Amino acid sequence: MKGPLSGLLVADFSRILAGPYATMLLADLGADVVKVESPGGDDTRSWQPPVRDGISTYYLAVNRNKRSVALDLKDPSDLAAAQELARRADVLVENFRPGGLARFGLDYETVAAGNPELIYASISGFGSGPGGAELPGYDLIVQAISGLMSLTGAPDGEPFRAGISVFDVMAGLHATIGVLSALNLRHETGRGQHVEVNLLSSALSGLVNQSSAYVAGGVVPLRMGNSHPSLFPYEPLPCADGDLIITAGNNGQFRKLVEVLGVPELADDPRFDRNEKRTEHRDELRPLLVARLMTRTKLEWFRDIIAAGVPCGPINTVDGGVAFAEDIGLDPVVTVGEIPTVRNPITFSDSAASYRLPPPSLDEHGAELRKWLME
Repeated sequence: MKGPLSGLLVADFSRILAGPYATMLLADLGADVVKVESPGGDDTRSWQPPVRDGISTYYLAVNRNKRSVALDLKDPSDLAAAQELARRADVLVENFRPGGLARFGLDYETVAAGNPELIYASISGFGSGPGGAELPGYDLIVQAISGLMSLTGAPDGEPFRAGISVFDVMAGLHATIGVLSALNLRHETGRGQHVEVNLLSSALSGLVNQSSAYVAGGVVPLRMGNSHPSLFPYEPLPCADGDLIITAGNNGQFRKLVEVLGVPELADDPRFDRNEKRTEHRDELRPLLVARLMTRTKLEWFRDIIAAGVPCGPINTVDGGVAFAEDIGLDPVVTVGEIPTVRNPITFSDSAASYRLPPPSLDEHGAELRKWLME
């Protein structure tokens, strides 16, 4: 079954995470992605440990379904090949510092002059304007600058980074949305365009209710540990043998929860009968819930609370998360070649993601690609 993006040629001049994640998603959906690397290779090839068969698992995470060619843009013949690839491509993705490709004739204006249908996507840390173009952007820096770290951790503890490069991933998703939107418009106009995404804008958008609290409400949110500023219960609560995440997002779910716990009267208590009241009186409600939860194990409560239709779940390590997905039939792991990778999360009724190529070794397809580009 053909993928929905079959027939598209993507020139991937990006490296590390945001760009490669975006291009892998495009590749999974059928696009032919040519990964252009420097002779030293994508930086994440050396981000070890952990490794599989000597290869960085970080690199493996975001580079399947691609063909690799190593090009030294300072070498005239390699530069000519890169420029020819850009001329033939439907989509070009890059995350050089803004303006960094202009000296190679690979900036949007130059490439679009010879390929006006090209969708050219640029990913940067802080945008291409005069205030941000010179600032190098890494996810951790943006987690700090955006305010995310000020929201992560215990109220009386230090700010913490998220456990993944969350804004690199988010920017990659935003870049993918931008590319697909521009491709759709190209069907009508016959013209490509320049799509720009930056990590800080993705971060502020991705902070959703927390950034809105300030922008719309004038409130500067602060760390609350695992608590939610606007919902209760919506956090880990202790059972006899450990914590269970319980989320009662509306009054109906709260009523079901307290019925399962054997304290149905709490649903009609004027302190707890609406979400805003429960949030206001969380310090009074929490011990009442914990007193019941401590009488049984987290697995026992998990089964009964889920059966009642109230969202809850154990706190797993990553292996437990993969195992849980397997248990409920999501088939989270696909093996490409001999490399286990995480399945693309999108399913379609009339097409499919595909897993055609394992993450390539450096310049693995260089000879065939150079020959093709010279034709």
